[in-house]
Amino acid sequence: MTILAPLNAPNTDGIDPDSSTNVCIEDCYIESGDDLVAVKSGWDQYGITMACPSSNIIVRRVTGTTPTCSGIGIGSEMSGGIYDVTVKDLHVWNSAAGIRIKTDRGRGGYIANITISNILMERVRIPIRFSRGSNDHPDEEWNPKAVPIVKGFFISDVVSLNSTKAPILVGIEDSPFETICMKNVSILGLPSSAAWHCEFVSGFTDKVLPMSCPQLQNNGSLSW
Repeated sequence: MTILAPLNAPNTDGIDPDSSTNVCIEDCYIESGDDLVAVKSGWDQYGITMACPSSNIIVRRVTGTTPTCSGIGIGSEMSGGIYDVTVKDLHVWNSAAGIRIKTDRGRGGYIANITISNILMERVRIPIRFSRGSNDHPDEEWNPKAVPIVKGFFISDVVSLNSTKAPILVGIEDSPFETICMKNVSILGLPSSAAWHCEFVSGFTDKVLPMSCPQLQNNGSLSW
């Protein structure tokens, strides 16, 4: 299946499973002005109230390009919860990001048990990015004390060629992102000055180049 999304529309994600269960997205070529595939589950207090998570989602054999966003995005609207997502055999090129996890204060909910493997990226600016959002909310009723729980990421067999930045992983001070596990991840062709940037995250890595940040070097706990 081929999906061509306009590059100048407000939201042009290729495919958005939102508050969905038992979904398989496979064998797609996508050109988009936003994420190629974005998994979501409701926005701030509305998603918390509905409590309808996205779960048991498989994304495989997806290829494509997006000049402004990511190959696979999880969040930032995830207030109903997201868990048990498997992404494999993804090929992304000429894009802003490859793998992106997005959430923020006010979201509540959780992202858990995400498995990502066999990913090829070419000329992707930031190959792996975990980040707080852009402080966007549906109205003024959002709760700043509603922080998300983010834990359980298993990322393996990733190659990124000619990226311009090393991975960026930035969690939330009151709710750090935990158990970020990476194995066989190679970011090749980086500028010599490029280095991982990590805040409020924890996990462990094995066979990762360039060397990950100290927060992800707790290899004594490595278990797959």
